Amino acid sequence: MDNRSNTIAGWVLGAGIVALGATIVTAEMFHSERPEKMGYPIEGVVLEGEGGNAEAEQPVTALLAGADAAKGEGVFKKCTACHTVAKGGPNGTGPNLWGILGAPIGKHAPGFAYSPALSGKGGNWEWESLSQWLKSPKDFAPGTKMTFAGLGKVEDRANLIAYLNTQSDSPKPLPAASAAAPAGDPVSPAQAAAEAGDQGAAGDKGENEPVLNEVQAAKSPGNNIKGDGAPSVSGRSEQTKK
Repeated sequence: MDNRSNTIAGWVLGAGIVALGATIVTAEMFHSERPEKMGYPIEGVVLEGEGGNAEAEQPVTALLAGADAAKGEGVFKKCTACHTVAKGGPNGTGPNLWGILGAPIGKHAPGFAYSPALSGKGGNWEWESLSQWLKSPKDFAPGTKMTFAGLGKVEDRANLIAYLNTQSDSPKPLPAASAAAPAGDPVSPAQAAAEAGDQGAAGDKGENEPVLNEVQAAKSPGNNIKGDGAPSVSGRSEQTKK
């Protein structure tokens, strides 16, 4: 009896060991990493701030006419840990920024060791190029040594650029404000042509020529309109429709 009990207990223990081993092996075989973004993508749905639903950013040149250099000086405080802006100021972690507008990209501060990513960019620091650099240095010049994340708001960049422009022996004139487009739906070329034709037809009548009403038109010489197009005026048999 004892041998039989021991045999049964051995079989139960063995089965448990086999089941445990199978569970461990199965878990390793079908192990999956936690996704970076939880949930399932739904086709046709665009998150806010992504894709075509994101509002297009205004070019910085459209904001510079109304930019505030004093506010830009406040924004520049974020840069003072690495940059100086006074004339003749020393280079720090970043180059001195006196006279930056119009200067060659990656070459304007003598003695500063620019990264090849920036010194090889080419061109000069103009309104738009400086704005794109301030927005995201790593996107403007991949491989740059500058670790600043960037200024996301174009208004902040416009104010900062306006301030940097004043830190120069010869500040550049700010771009003039562009004329605002008239409100309303755009007019197609065909519609414009049709409207022009209507204006031309209306203009065939002289400015001083009176517009006749039905009674006056009926009395005017050469008026032989009859039938459905003839004017009907009560009390004048000669003017009634025939």
